[in-house]
Amino acid sequence: MHPDRCHDNKTTTYVVDFANESSEILEAFQTYYQTAQLSEATDPNLILDLKTKLDVQNHYDENEIDRVVGVLLNPNAKQSQLISALEPVAQRLMNTYKEARQKLRDAENYNDPDSAKQAKEELEALTLFRRDMGTYVRFYTFLSQIFDYGNSSLEKRALFYKRLLPLLEFEREINTVDLSKVVLTHHNLRNLGERNLALGGSKTLPPSKPGGGSVNEKEKARLAEIISKLNDLFTGDLTDDDKLTYVGTVIKNKLLEDKALQSQAASNTKEQFSSSPDLMPKQLDAVIKSLDVHQSMSSQVVNDVSLQKRMLELLLGNLNLYEDLKARAGKAN
Repeated sequence: MHPDRCHDNKTTTYVVDFANESSEILEAFQTYYQTAQLSEATDPNLILDLKTKLDVQNHYDENEIDRVVGVLLNPNAKQSQLISALEPVAQRLMNTYKEARQKLRDAENYNDPDSAKQAKEELEALTLFRRDMGTYVRFYTFLSQIFDYGNSSLEKRALFYKRLLPLLEFEREINTVDLSKVVLTHHNLRNLGERNLALGGSKTLPPSKPGGGSVNEKEKARLAEIISKLNDLFTGDLTDDDKLTYVGTVIKNKLLEDKALQSQAASNTKEQFSSSPDLMPKQLDAVIKSLDVHQSMSSQVVNDVSLQKRMLELLLGNLNLYEDLKARAGKAN
């Protein structure tokens, strides 16, 4: 529930912070909220939708998240380690924004409306990406007090986004990251149990779905195409998020860690790389290593060569496997 969002018939908003125990809050507000209830905005699955929306834009990978969170959870970590973990991600995003901004200026100078439109969409997508990270942090902080997700990847992202956000000063003309904003404080991932603040009643507060802003049409079309291909790959009781996480994060990250594939991507064109005889065996090896955790999908892939080929096509054509391997090889050098 968002305390800074007013009802349609009200014109004034107030921001209220609570430092009390949940039992004290419930007792104090029970008198005034007998007729209020939480809307569908408290659906715990909404945070999964927002996670997927952020992940598929490929502005970071799982290893980069783990590196930042690993520093935050290490009581002996140093400030310099947090800077080293955050700076590459932040600088990459700042560079991407700068390039799009310059592209827009060039297009306007040369009176090229098509290029200008594309550049504006890129800038809007990056701005929305930053806003959605802030929404994720706020929404996860709220929902995790009510629902027990039992999923550390969700909390890791909240920690990662919270540290990355202050560095994304897209509006600054100077394109270097202001590292003075990086201050190391340590965290613990722990289960505090489920909170049940049932206020009862019958009146519903107006809903607000997190991450409701839209990415440009090209990005939405890209995501729709990926989901469509994933639906063609797998059968069974699996959500879009299950399938996207499995192929786009689990399998892809295992392939990204392979030094031989990194080297091949760095020294070949994408077309040449796509014909590498190592791709199918290494993908199958990644699938086998994922059997314990993702048994349903892994077992489907292991027994179906056609599915293996189509999944590899999806990784290369839609999920930027080649480009990310090449970038990973460049970082190693």
